[in-house]
Amino acid sequence: MTVEFDGRVARSGWALQVDQLAIAEGVTAVVGANGTGKTTLGRAVAGLDRLERGRLEIAGTAVDDPGAGVFVPAHRRRVGMVFQDHRLFGHLRVIDNVAFGLRRAGADRAGARRQAVALLERVGVDPKAWQRRPAALSGGQRQRVAVARALAPEPEVLIVDEPLASVDSSGRASLRALLGESPARHVLLITHDPVDVATLARRLVVLDTGAVVSRGSVAEVTASPGCEWAATFLGANVVPGRAQGTSVTTEGGLALTVAEEAAGSVYVTFPAHAVTLHRDRPAGSARNAWQAELQRVDIDGERARVHLGGPVQVRADVTRRSADELDLRPGLTIWASLKATELTVVT
Repeated sequence: MTVEFDGRVARSGWALQVDQLAIAEGVTAVVGANGTGKTTLGRAVAGLDRLERGRLEIAGTAVDDPGAGVFVPAHRRRVGMVFQDHRLFGHLRVIDNVAFGLRRAGADRAGARRQAVALLERVGVDPKAWQRRPAALSGGQRQRVAVARALAPEPEVLIVDEPLASVDSSGRASLRALLGESPARHVLLITHDPVDVATLARRLVVLDTGAVVSRGSVAEVTASPGCEWAATFLGANVVPGRAQGTSVTTEGGLALTVAEEAAGSVYVTFPAHAVTLHRDRPAGSARNAWQAELQRVDIDGERARVHLGGPVQVRADVTRRSADELDLRPGLTIWASLKATELTVVT
């Protein structure tokens, strides 16, 4: 089963043009700068925006084809969507928001509520909130309810738009796990978070100025990102570890000093350009330094992306001139360093 998208969605003074995009099963992350069309792509798949021209198929069936006069409305598509602003029904209690799709599908009230309770427990919504209306909940709790509501009818396609943006740190790991285990055969993950990409995505779609500029596996798109924004975004290193105070120990045993205190399982993120390379152990203000094995050097114009192995698998961006001066080549053992202020801790 695939989602096949080949068409154009027009808005006032702007349009999204998607050419022959096939979205396979699993989690596909949709990334791009603000205003590039990520949410519009999701809304078109969900049936909330119509194609001006072209064709959109889900599981081999056309759901939007203006030339043939075909348009399947949103409520008849097996598609669930979690919006950035939640879009919960303000007049319904939390439990009935989650049960809404099940009731529309024909479930009786008691059965729909039993399934809603199971989902609310799974996403971590406080039982005291189940009988409240959404306005009484925090932003993070509303987001959890929105995820539960989208999952309740067991959609074939689940679209989640910045799903963790308003969720507190204690809930991010559980929601990531839930999205990664979603029963939906396709998950379109619209995100600006490199941790989401590193931990959830099997494939990537990059949008720029209303068009798809790169698509494929995470490795393929990282190697050919298609635009400067994506090159910077995909250059972010994401390293798992355990934090205690201002120290994070990675899975490879490297202790990194960070600028903010944390505890428990975390991810440390930092851009590729923040990693400095040296032939000898560095001296100076960098609090973190380690020896690494140089695995590969990719030259792109005046930039060199260096892939490092060792206690952590990371990428470093240096100038081509620096790469030449350091005589960087596969198999070389080299020192890498990072300033604590360059590291961000994500729970």
